[in-house]
Amino acid sequence: AAALAGLVATAAATSAAWVWSPRPDTDERAAIAVVQPGVVAGADSADRRFDREEQLTRRLADRDLDLIVWGESSVGFDLDDRPDLARRLAALSRETGADILVNVDARRSDKPGIYKSSVLVGPQGPTGDRYDKMRLVPFGEYVPFRSLLGWATSVGKAAGEDRRQGTEQVVMDVGDGLRIGPMVCFESAFPDMSRSLVADGAEVLVAQSSTSTFQHTWAPEQHASLAALRAAETGRPMVHATLTGVSAVYDANGARIGSWLGTDASASRVYEVPVTHGTTPYVRYGDWTVYAALGILAAWGAAEGVRTVRLRRNRPARPGPPARTAHGSPARPGH
Repeated sequence: AAALAGLVATAAATSAAWVWSPRPDTDERAAIAVVQPGVVAGADSADRRFDREEQLTRRLADRDLDLIVWGESSVGFDLDDRPDLARRLAALSRETGADILVNVDARRSDKPGIYKSSVLVGPQGPTGDRYDKMRLVPFGEYVPFRSLLGWATSVGKAAGEDRRQGTEQVVMDVGDGLRIGPMVCFESAFPDMSRSLVADGAEVLVAQSSTSTFQHTWAPEQHASLAALRAAETGRPMVHATLTGVSAVYDANGARIGSWLGTDASASRVYEVPVTHGTTPYVRYGDWTVYAALGILAAWGAAEGVRTVRLRRNRPARPGPPARTAHGSPARPGH
């Protein structure tokens, strides 16, 4: 009976969540382009990757875009140290008529350390909107307890130097008032981050990723699919842009828009993304299902504990062994 009641309650909650979730407004759309340079190897890969991204972006001129998204580590130099790259990005923004969200993986000139940062560039150059990645990949971007586990850098591809963490999430204004919420790499695996961005007013979620280390495995497809979950949870479309694939875009229901840009593809593609408004139960109430499940389990465990104690207290005493005579044989009645 308890299991059946739980099943009915779950079905009712799921149906209510679907009914109350935001629906795309077909009259309001954002044209968002994804630039995926593909595999670029070699000692000068950072410069050559930028050149290829520049070429692919230039093909997007006259497409009436709201935003162009490059992948994680798409720019390997701090833009303050390389004003020539900042000027080239600004020129691309003017040619395409859209802001460009790049991802800088470099040592900062204004503070110590290496950061991975989503940086918005407009027609006049960097706009000042910047998000520094907050949740870093263990060993890939920092070595936990480096004094103890630092040997990992000699046997694998562990980070030779720890990246620095950002301190807060950022919502950026782009295009004609469009508000986006950037995340970097596996931050798309954390639903609390997308929830926070939507609660702060993000209309489109954007994840910049690489996954180039995992080429020709199941990882790029799996990583891209996480964006569908974040979109459905928050009722907001989500763009997943990578360096080498898989890049994908999902609507507010988690349904894929257009086709994926697969691994090894070198291309730029435009997606018409329906913009949504409203609040889903998850954004409003958070991880209540998890807490409710834990509460139910705790209550059930407590109830079972009480029931077990009562059963033991009310259990009739077992009869003792029969009395025996002096010779050790059971005593007969009357003796």
